[in-house]
Amino acid sequence: MFYWLMKNLIVGPIVRTSFRPWVTGHENIPRTGPVIMASNHLSFIDSIFLPLMMDRRITFLAKSDYYTARGIKGWFIKNFLKAAGMLPIDRSGGKASEASLRTGLSVLAKGEVLGIYPEGTRSPDGRLYRGRTGVARMILEGGVPVVPVAMIDTEKVMPIGQRLPKVRRVGIIIGEPLDFSRFDGLESDRFILRSVTDEIIYELARLSGQEYVDVYASTVKEKAASLSR
Repeated sequence: MFYWLMKNLIVGPIVRTSFRPWVTGHENIPRTGPVIMASNHLSFIDSIFLPLMMDRRITFLAKSDYYTARGIKGWFIKNFLKAAGMLPIDRSGGKASEASLRTGLSVLAKGEVLGIYPEGTRSPDGRLYRGRTGVARMILEGGVPVVPVAMIDTEKVMPIGQRLPKVRRVGIIIGEPLDFSRFDGLESDRFILRSVTDEIIYELARLSGQEYVDVYASTVKEKAASLSR
């Protein structure tokens, strides 16, 4: 109920009127059945714009840090994400990564749409970074198609560290579904997982026009943080 109200009566009308987001390729999203929507990640508001502009409901896996922030802002974000159906995941690796995988697969098992950011974190500078192979494992274990999605100019609306968004137009380009059924049964092969992930990232680069950097975005952020100390 909260999701419907936010999308159709509260946030949705405001976003559509103020930011006038444009969408191409909407017909590429399967009308029924499980599917993964793999998107580039430029801004926190990607997880707001994309669901608002889609007909089907999307469940995103949100990093658990969003659920532990303190203060009024933390309380608001935590409850908003919960009400919107976003699921917290632990990105610390090991058993936590396996639990995140199972959480995503449970969404797909119900025939729903799962939203994933293959880069694992927001781009620090607008470029596209190396993808994490967790998305490939979900695709192969779930036996589902993946639809690449390119968010356009959302980093200009709300860059990392900015509290309030700037009003400007943004876009969403939805690519054709990618079929990886040729790799059925090979979800434990790390070379196959890397190949699938890279194919998704290359398609995102083609759709978005972003420059591709063959390192993890998290590594770039860690180096920047260490230099600023």
